Amino acid sequence: MSRSDSMVNGASERERLLIVCPGRGTYNAAEWGTLNRLAGGSEWLTRFDAMRREADLPTLSELDGEIPFRQSLQGRGEHASPLIYACAWADLLSIDRERYDIVAVTGNSMGWYIALAAAGALGPDETLHLIGTMGWLMQESLAGGQVLYPWVDDAWRPDWALRKELLALIEQIHGIAGAELYLSIELGGMLVFGGNETGLSRLTERLPARERFPLRLHQHAAFHTPLQEGVKREARRRLGAGPFRAPEVPMIDGRGHIWTPWSTDPQALWDYTLGEQLVEPYDFTAAVKVGVREFAPDRIVIPGPGATLGGATAQALIQLGWQGWSDKAAFQSGQQQEPRLLCMGIAEQRDRLLPAQAASALG
Repeated sequence: MSRSDSMVNGASERERLLIVCPGRGTYNAAEWGTLNRLAGGSEWLTRFDAMRREADLPTLSELDGEIPFRQSLQGRGEHASPLIYACAWADLLSIDRERYDIVAVTGNSMGWYIALAAAGALGPDETLHLIGTMGWLMQESLAGGQVLYPWVDDAWRPDWALRKELLALIEQIHGIAGAELYLSIELGGMLVFGGNETGLSRLTERLPARERFPLRLHQHAAFHTPLQEGVKREARRRLGAGPFRAPEVPMIDGRGHIWTPWSTDPQALWDYTLGEQLVEPYDFTAAVKVGVREFAPDRIVIPGPGATLGGATAQALIQLGWQGWSDKAAFQSGQQQEPRLLCMGIAEQRDRLLPAQAASALG
């Protein structure tokens, strides 16, 4: 339905949503059970489970319900990634499309694969196959790792001098005595570094201790760095370009580039997804900023599971000055008055996006 079609009998126009899909690390013990609660018994989850069973893997329903949560199991790439996708897919399907218009889609890291499904560039089953394959390849190689460190202060105000110092550490450490260190993800007010064990060890020694940082990300390889060249080669061999198609709504990738329904070359989309996206830094911050500037959303929505991506997204929006937000306090005050950033992993925020009857039934 077009924007003009949404004006019926004087009713207000549908609100414009920018969808921001979550990446690895968002399904943890607290999220165990989410999928069955939201989608248990659904036709599509039954289909996903059948695909997993055919691949001789535990089903998503089993991992989310019958099998008690263990980080060593559910946190593995071939399980964690499909679980996150399925939870996000359940949330995306629940959005009331009579009241909300999805105008663009982006994601963080693995969230780019979810964005392909959300935008219609891949079918849901094809996306499960892609995500499951990539999760398995990453887990099997587990080349390097990732370390997370903030460059904003405690009030989420940018410290540009600190950012410059942190990026300089890459040049100071990389290439010295076997150390490999790269920028992996620009994540709002944080930097994610990727590297081999030597590089990450030396980085950790140089980073000032700050609350829980530097934080080593559990069971994460050095995503978006040259250490994934082997994964890239194998992924391109296994995953043909056939299922890719032009998206139905615009997508914003990890460079801030927009893939539109009217100009996307499916072969180029495949090439980016299984090429540059795997071995070059992923600029989540740029993707969010482009989404806000180019598509003027009324609200930004992060599907579940969990809500851990909310902070990084808010930090990116603070850098942009969106809604007049200048720091964490301004963001929190604005959210209390009228929430513009909605995390569907938070029940009351999710309910705002559901059809009225569905929200009342869940309540």
